[in-house]
Amino acid sequence: MANTDPKIVLSRSENIPFNKLVLSQANVRRVKTGISIGELAEDIARRTLLQSLSVRPVRDAGGVETGIYEVPAGGRRFRALELLVKQKRMAKTQPVPCVVRESGIAEEDSLAENVQRAPLHPLDQFRAFQTLRDVGLGEEEIAARFFVAPSVVKQRLKIAAVSPRLLDRYADDVMTLEQLMAFTVTNDHARQEQVWEALARSYNKEPYAIRRHLTETAIRASDKRAQFVGVAAYETAGGVVMRDLFEHDQGGWLQDTALLDRLVTEKLAAEADAIRAEGWKWIEIGIEFPYGHAARLRRLTGQTVAFTGDEQVRYDALRAEYGKLEAEYAEAEELPDVIDQRLGEIETELEAFDNRPVVYDPADIARAGVFLSIDGDGGSRIERGYVRPEDETPGATEAETDGGTDGDAPASDATDNTVRAAVMATGGEVAPDAEIAEDDGIKPLADRLVTELTAHRTLALRDALANDPGTAFIAVLHALCLQSFYCHAPHTCLEISAKSANFSAQAPGLADTTSAKAVDARHATWMRQLPEDPAGLWDVLMAFDGDSRENLFAHCAGLTVNVVKEPWHRRPDAVAHGDRLAQAVGLDMVAAGWRPTVDNYLGRVTKARILEAVREAKGEAATQLVDHLKKPDMANEAERLLDGTGWLPEPLRPIGAEPSVEPAREVASEAKALPAFLAGENEASSNTDEPLPHAFAAE
Repeated sequence: MANTDPKIVLSRSENIPFNKLVLSQANVRRVKTGISIGELAEDIARRTLLQSLSVRPVRDAGGVETGIYEVPAGGRRFRALELLVKQKRMAKTQPVPCVVRESGIAEEDSLAENVQRAPLHPLDQFRAFQTLRDVGLGEEEIAARFFVAPSVVKQRLKIAAVSPRLLDRYADDVMTLEQLMAFTVTNDHARQEQVWEALARSYNKEPYAIRRHLTETAIRASDKRAQFVGVAAYETAGGVVMRDLFEHDQGGWLQDTALLDRLVTEKLAAEADAIRAEGWKWIEIGIEFPYGHAARLRRLTGQTVAFTGDEQVRYDALRAEYGKLEAEYAEAEELPDVIDQRLGEIETELEAFDNRPVVYDPADIARAGVFLSIDGDGGSRIERGYVRPEDETPGATEAETDGGTDGDAPASDATDNTVRAAVMATGGEVAPDAEIAEDDGIKPLADRLVTELTAHRTLALRDALANDPGTAFIAVLHALCLQSFYCHAPHTCLEISAKSANFSAQAPGLADTTSAKAVDARHATWMRQLPEDPAGLWDVLMAFDGDSRENLFAHCAGLTVNVVKEPWHRRPDAVAHGDRLAQAVGLDMVAAGWRPTVDNYLGRVTKARILEAVREAKGEAATQLVDHLKKPDMANEAERLLDGTGWLPEPLRPIGAEPSVEPAREVASEAKALPAFLAGENEASSNTDEPLPHAFAAE
């Protein structure tokens, strides 16, 4: 039997002059999406029209074709061609390839063309970009041809460079685009595959977990070691930097830890050689020294280099200009930009003047040393002029350790000591000095007599000092200063001990905290005002005004504070007094710069403690956002949630203070600000210059 199925007949194609085409009102596209008409026109001008227009003949009232064709499908292409004609870049009679439709409904044609278009898989786009680069097109040229930012091209090329095995997983919908983006942190395909296999057995395959695994053995570019060496120097030496083009990565991660450590050591050694040329006896080198490492060493003050004539003139001019501007704009609510900028410039220049170099006596340099390390900002921390006890001058050391007598004791002293020892041994009284045999001539007073006489003087001086509060204050200040600024200097008669305990446990970054920097800067300022020889300290203190004495006293008293709780050294009364003292001075650890981080708290407590912190600071709703995470991820997210809340763990809270929970509305807004995988959104967002499309924009 003959086949009766009708044969399919395709619509005819025809080149129609552009001036015979009009835009149909049957086009269903009303909302503007995708690339602009101008960009599409540029694309057509570069590579001509890639897709024909779908048209229908326009008929008159009698049904006769008028020679005009309307365009129900392909309106954006029509407008792009129209723009090229207006710009006189294309003739209005230019033949345009068209598919002429006779039957059906015009609106249906327009809808079908848009709905039935299969979107291009993102991976196909990434690979197409890779192909264009392989044939010689640069990133800038690709970006120009597809009207995207060069950074977007870099991102898509980075995705195309991920391990082919992982790209296949993404193509098979085993992996999400956000997960694939996380793997671009490293170019090591073996490591990418290793991490994916490890995570395949875990319930947590979120992008942040992938990034964390890929970078767990690397060092952040923001680390002070990396800042000290410089990322450029590290890369020049052959080091690899892993960068995340889709998230803020603080400069990336340095992958070769051994290389970085070697570069740090070499740079520190080179700086030490330059410092050693100054003549110092020793130089201690380290990435970081414990806070208070030089507490038992005497530090030389040195002499600040004086201004030259020109420098003094410039300094005075800057101070005068600064004062004039401050006075002129004292009442202004907001400084003009020009004035604000000028004040900043003056402050910078004055700061350079204030940080004058310090010179030391060559004899002091020959017995003193230097500590060389890295500060919190990645710069060199050079601490010059520390004298070890064994390097002190012999005369000074002997005077400090001896009871005040010379090495050759008089014979009468020895006799008196013998008599005193014998009397003490028998429990009797000391015989009158007249009974001791005397030789001709005046002998030094017997020790016992001197002791008794000075006992009277001591008691009288105690009473006199108690009736002179001003002098008593200076005397105590003098004793505190001797112990705070001078080592081995017993130049006081007050038996006052001002101990400054070292920290048995070095908290991470303790030396770089705001409090440590403030204490060290204040100490250095006072050192410059006090004499190098402790024998001259009393006269200097007497010359100070009252405010200076009080401020110096407060600084010295502050150095003796110790409220550290140690399990082997329980001091409940001292700690309780510390609480009272904190109340008296209004101590605020938040204002002091402390904030909970993974390093200083969250990474060192249990999950229950982390959740308790989030609950206290943000409420139960925020707690539910992180309670399902593993501890490392929970700690990281908790650090972000707690930032800026002012939350403190119990040992740092003011006495009697209770943690406050933020209002529910703020918690809700925080939930919106969470990453999509925590906030419950369907798709995670990324910090890209332009969203990753699911298809090339069609003409």
